[in-house]
Amino acid sequence: MPMPRKIIIDTDPGQDDAFAILLALGSPDELEVVGITAVAGNVPLARTAENAQRVVELAGRPDITVYPGCARPMVRPLFTAEYVHGDSGLDGCELPAPSRPLGSLHGVDFIIDTVMAAEPGSVTVCTLGPMTNLAMAMVKQPAIAGRLEEVVLMGGGFFEGGNTTPAAEFNIFVDPHAAHVVFTSGVPLTMVPIDCTYRAVMTPDWLRRLRAVGTRTAIQAAGMAEFYQRYGNTKFGTDDYPLHDPCVIGYLLRPELFSGRRCHVAIDLVSPLTAGMTVVDWWNVTKQAPNCLVLRDLDNPAFYALMLERLSRLP
Repeated sequence: MPMPRKIIIDTDPGQDDAFAILLALGSPDELEVVGITAVAGNVPLARTAENAQRVVELAGRPDITVYPGCARPMVRPLFTAEYVHGDSGLDGCELPAPSRPLGSLHGVDFIIDTVMAAEPGSVTVCTLGPMTNLAMAMVKQPAIAGRLEEVVLMGGGFFEGGNTTPAAEFNIFVDPHAAHVVFTSGVPLTMVPIDCTYRAVMTPDWLRRLRAVGTRTAIQAAGMAEFYQRYGNTKFGTDDYPLHDPCVIGYLLRPELFSGRRCHVAIDLVSPLTAGMTVVDWWNVTKQAPNCLVLRDLDNPAFYALMLERLSRLP
């Protein structure tokens, strides 16, 4: 059996971030979570770091250390999304206070130290929120870009427009300068934009089946999802709502469930109308070399079957 793929999860929990973390921790044969870094995004850093701690402990993995990273974007003021995730960022569940302290290293330094100490090409960074921590790591130690196996990010959109402005998806909008650093770094990139994640539709029936698993993790995850779904029900006018961030982990586990193409992607930094837009050259009209695999679709039933099976493994 091949060795599990080493990943760092960079995150701003967020209910959908929590599902991504749980999916990874329920897949130890394929993925080794070597650490989690927290970033300000859905809610401020103090909450995202504590939320990540609560989630790993919910999964029975208090051995995984959470390292707090950047408390604000590189240039812009912080924009948060309590209007989606609730004041805590994880409304809808009841999780005890963490039993272990946060890591003593800054999240940026944890990324640098981990990547530089590992064999080249053996660590993947999964960014589920604004890319501030990873970009700052690349600025501080540019050599990490050439040593990473891959960066897989949830962020951006093109065919679906944006979900925070008409042009920009939340994670890129919050820190477009960080996204620009990563997208121009030369690192192997896979982008899971809302064009893809909007197809990862969580249904009421799936939520009922998750709750029926009956474990502590399943019951608390279902509560998170039910709260999160209320925002989607209002936005889309349906009982279905996508879970965005687990698609990153789903792609690592089952890439055959996803489809897309390699494209050149640029980040708009300056326009008052489109700042934070991921400009995807889907039809190669600029003839620029592709810098990113852009995912656009997924096999939704198979993805949610995988997620239910893996979450069912947790306590």
